[in-house]
Amino acid sequence: MSHSGGTISHLQIKVARDAPMQARDVLHAVADLGLDGDVNARAGSARQVLFMDEETLAAFELPNGRVRENITTRGIALQTLAAGARVRAGAAVFEITKPCDPCGFIDDIRPGLREAMEGKRGMLARVIQGGELRVGDAIEIIPA
Repeated sequence: MSHSGGTISHLQIKVARDAPMQARDVLHAVADLGLDGDVNARAGSARQVLFMDEETLAAFELPNGRVRENITTRGIALQTLAAGARVRAGAAVFEITKPCDPCGFIDDIRPGLREAMEGKRGMLARVIQGGELRVGDAIEIIPA
């Protein structure tokens, strides 16, 4: 996996609190809010968007969207990014805020999965610059 860039392999939003994730070909990121139509879009939140790499999902034999990520990536080492790192995905720019800790529902997928995924459930981010995201768009780490 690259430390500089990759691609968006899948996009998903959750339209209501207990709703399943819905796949989209195109999403619009809104500055300091999140993804248009997503229940987690909140101004000022450090948890506006969840990035997850498909390589980790595959290692745990999970389908895209199963850990409720919004942006599934291919070819980028997400877990190596520090808080404050900036990532361009499609026309939008995101700031990584923190790793996403596996919560209780992860064990609902498979007992013991929560512990196994510790430190591997993707990275949370906030939207710095809004713009359109499409499946297949490039993702690049913006040098500090």
